[in-house]
Amino acid sequence: MKISILDDYHDTLHTLPCFQKLTGHDITVWNDHVQDEDALVERLKDTETLVLIRERTKIRGSLLERLPNLRLISQRSVYPHIDIEACTRLGIIVSSNMHADTPSYAAAELTWGLILAAMRQIPQQMSALRAGKWQIGVGNTLRGKTLGIYGYGRIGKVVAGYGKAFNMNVVIWARAASLAQAQADGYAVASSKENFFATCDVISLHMRLHEATRGIVTAADLARMKSTALIVNTSRAQLIETHALEHALQTGHPGMAAVDVYEAEPVLDITHPLLKMENVVCTPHIGYVSRDEYEIQFTDIFDQIVAYAGGHPSNVVNPDVLRNKR
Repeated sequence: MKISILDDYHDTLHTLPCFQKLTGHDITVWNDHVQDEDALVERLKDTETLVLIRERTKIRGSLLERLPNLRLISQRSVYPHIDIEACTRLGIIVSSNMHADTPSYAAAELTWGLILAAMRQIPQQMSALRAGKWQIGVGNTLRGKTLGIYGYGRIGKVVAGYGKAFNMNVVIWARAASLAQAQADGYAVASSKENFFATCDVISLHMRLHEATRGIVTAADLARMKSTALIVNTSRAQLIETHALEHALQTGHPGMAAVDVYEAEPVLDITHPLLKMENVVCTPHIGYVSRDEYEIQFTDIFDQIVAYAGGHPSNVVNPDVLRNKR
C-alpha cells in the first residue's frame, strides 16, 4: 500500500521499533505542516492509507472528495479534526484506538512539570540568569497547598496521585459519575464548582473536548480564583471560554497559568497574548510528545494498518462504512 504520514515534525517515526510493522509498504513521511487543501491534494493524490499524528492536520470533506485513492485513515485518540460523515459517505475507513484504559503518562508528567515550573518560576529565573540577573523573585512550594483536578479521568487520576506524593490536599470536581469514583478512591470532592475555583491553589484541567465541555471554564470561574493561584491546561484550550484566560490573568485572578494547548495550532506568532505575559509558562503542545509515548501510540496506529491490509479492519469508528468501503 501507498502510505502517507503527515506532520512528523522531527522525523522521529522511522526511528521507532514499531515502524518495522510497515515493512514492505510504500511510505512517504512529511515533516512540515501544511493545511492548504491544494497542497495536501498534491501530496496525497496517490495515497491509499493516511497516518495522522493526533489533530495536527484537519481532514475535511472537500479534501477527501479530491483523494479518490484513499481507503484508510489510521490514527489514535479523538477525531474532531476528521469529517467522519464524509469518510463514511466516500467509503473511507477511519481506525482510531481510543485507549480508554491507558492513561498518557507523558501528558501527566508534563502537567506536573508545568506546575513545578510555574510555581517556582523556573523559566523566568532561567531567562533572567541568562540575562545576567540573579534571583528575580520568590516562588511558592506545593506541600500543604490544595490541588484541584477538574475532570477525574485517565490522566486526571494520575495527576491526582502525583499531588498526594507532594503532600498536597487533592480535591476533585467533575461529572457525577467521576465524583463518585474519586470518592471511592479516597479523594475529597468540592461542594460546588464555585467553591472549587475559589479555594484551590492549583487547578489542572483534564477533560475531553466535546460540545458539553466546550467553554466549561468560564470567565466567572476564573475570576473566583485566588490572586496567588495557578491554572494549568494540558487538555484543550477550548475548555476555557474564548479569551477568558488572557483577560483573567490581566486582572490578577488567577495569578498564574501554565498552558500546553491553544485555540489555533501551531502557534507561530510571537505576539500571541499568552507568550507576552510574565505570569504564564507556555509549551508547544508537547504533552504526548515523548519517544515512549510515540512508541505506544504508533504501535496501535501501525497495527491498525496491518489489520486492514489483512482484511480485518480494527478500531473502526465509522462502522457503517464497512458496507460501502472502497
